[in-house]
Amino acid sequence: MSMRIASLKKGLSNASYFAGHFLEYALVPKLFYRYRLDRLLSSLSPEERELVTKRADYYNKLNEQTPIEGGTEVGHYRFPYKKISYEGRRRRFAAYFFDQYEVMRYFPPSSRFLYIHGDVRKVPAQPTFVKSRPIVGNSTMQNADWPDSNANAVILKLNKRRHYHFVNDTKSFAEKKDMLVSRTTWCNARPWRRLFCELFWNHPMCDVGKSKAEPDEDFPESVKGFMSIEEQLNYKFIACVEGIDVATNLKWVMASNSVAVSPPMRYETWFMEGTLIPNYHYIEVRPDFSDLIDKLNYYLAHPQEAEAIIEHAHEYVAQFRNQRLELATQLTVAQKYFKKTVSG
Repeated sequence: MSMRIASLKKGLSNASYFAGHFLEYALVPKLFYRYRLDRLLSSLSPEERELVTKRADYYNKLNEQTPIEGGTEVGHYRFPYKKISYEGRRRRFAAYFFDQYEVMRYFPPSSRFLYIHGDVRKVPAQPTFVKSRPIVGNSTMQNADWPDSNANAVILKLNKRRHYHFVNDTKSFAEKKDMLVSRTTWCNARPWRRLFCELFWNHPMCDVGKSKAEPDEDFPESVKGFMSIEEQLNYKFIACVEGIDVATNLKWVMASNSVAVSPPMRYETWFMEGTLIPNYHYIEVRPDFSDLIDKLNYYLAHPQEAEAIIEHAHEYVAQFRNQRLELATQLTVAQKYFKKTVSG
C-alpha cells in the first residue's frame, strides 16, 4: 500500500512539474532569457564567480578550439514529440529535454551543439553535452577500454528531478539501527549488484534486497519489497552501488545523517563524483565487497569518525543547494562550450 501511495504522489507531482514546463516552453519567448544572460552572470560576486568558474571548468574541460560536425542549433532545439511516444518513455525524454532547454534558451539561435540524453558510459568522439561520463584517473577500476580523457563529455545537470533530491533527516546517526540497508533493482543485468545481493541479502548486519522481482526471476529470496527513503533513513549505513552509470541515491544519502557506502566509483555526473574523497565523504569498500562487514564494524566502534564523514558529506552537498549559482554554473559551462567549439 505504501508503494502505491508513493507512486500516486510521484505521478501527481510529475504531472504538475511537466505541465509547468510545457507552459513556460510554449509561452515565454527565448529573447527574454537572452537578455538575462549577461545580467545574471555579471551579478556574481568575485567569490561566487571564482566558485562558478572552478566548477564549470570541471564539467567542461575543453581548452582548445574544437570543430564539431552536425549537431543541433539552439533555435531548432524543440520538444521531441515523436520520441516521447516510443515504448512509453514520455517522462524520461521530457525530463532531459526541459533540463537542457532551460540552459540552451539563453544562447543565440544559431549556436550549434551536440547532446546525448540518457545514461552515458563512454566519452563521445566530439564535444557533447551529457548527463554522465567515465571518471578518468581512477586506476582501481581502469581497464583496456577505459578512456584517458573525458574532455569531450561536457556535463550538464540533466534529469535533475530524479537525481537531485536532498532529504531533511531529523534523526541523528546515534539514533539509527547499527545496520546497512539497500534496495536495488536490475541485479541480473548489473553483475556487481547481483554479487552484492548474493553476499548480503541474509547477513545479520544488512537489510539488503531487491525492490521487486525481475523478469525471469531466479533469486526470489532476495526480493524484499519496496522501502521508502524515510524508512531507509532509520539505518546508519546506506549502500550506494552504481547501476548503468552512477548510484542515483548517493545524493540524498550524503545529505542525510546516514553514511554512504560505495565501491570505487567509475562514473560521474553534475554531482562531481570524481572529486569525492573515500572515507572522508563516504565509506569506500572493495569492488568485490570483501571488506564491507569489517568497515561497518570499524565505524560502529568509532562513531565519531562516521559522524565526521557525515559532516563532510553535508559540506559537499551544500554547494548544490543554491539554485542561483547552479544556474550560473550551467550557463558558464554552456557559454564555454559555444566559445570552444566551431561548426565544421
